[in-house]
Amino acid sequence: MNRPFGASWRLSAVQEVGLLWALGFLGIILSFLLFGGSSIPKLVATLGFLYLPVIATRWRDEDYRDYGLTLRAWRQDVRLFLLMCLIVGPLFFVGFSVWVEVLQHLPPELKRLLSPHRGPVQFIPQLPPRFGEWVIDQLFVVALPEEFFYRGYMQSRLRDAWPQGRKVLGARLGPAFWVTAALFALGHLAIFQAWRLAVFFPALLFGWMRERTGSVLGAALFHAACNLYIRFLELSFFGT
Repeated sequence: MNRPFGASWRLSAVQEVGLLWALGFLGIILSFLLFGGSSIPKLVATLGFLYLPVIATRWRDEDYRDYGLTLRAWRQDVRLFLLMCLIVGPLFFVGFSVWVEVLQHLPPELKRLLSPHRGPVQFIPQLPPRFGEWVIDQLFVVALPEEFFYRGYMQSRLRDAWPQGRKVLGARLGPAFWVTAALFALGHLAIFQAWRLAVFFPALLFGWMRERTGSVLGAALFHAACNLYIRFLELSFFGT
């Protein structure tokens, strides 16, 4: 029998998503308050993103692979990932360069609100220290758990509850697509820094990739690549 998560409470798909998102968000905030400066908040986030959806799917006797954690379309995922890197990479570099220049002319108060970076700007390409370890961390500790929770579980559950919307470049994008991206951005405010809301925009690409291929593999690869790329640009432009 296909039971809704929390059958005794008769939660709808939207209520279930809201509850699990709130639990994950509060767990991250509490871990920062109690253990800020350590690796524990990151561990709490990773475990929450992985296991909260698994608990929900197990309760309904569903397979977590139906929520995008699968290699069934891995060739398509990898091709789409490479295509997105080729298209977005150069465009983002130009946009980031312009943004860096704009920052230099903003009032100090506004600059502190919109960016964590200070000091002079000079583009000197450099990779983060221990780059190989950071690649593994970003893919398996950050990107894959987040993509499973947001694009795999959350976007799928909300899509089942709401209309699928119009087809855009081979993927149907309805209210679930937009709400998931918004909650993804809000979730980054566990550490309250206004510029973290900017992750709403790459979240739209991650959500589109998930709908396009039916899995979260390509989105996770691209998510990790984006994190690595932005770190490379930050070090190269600001040295920090």
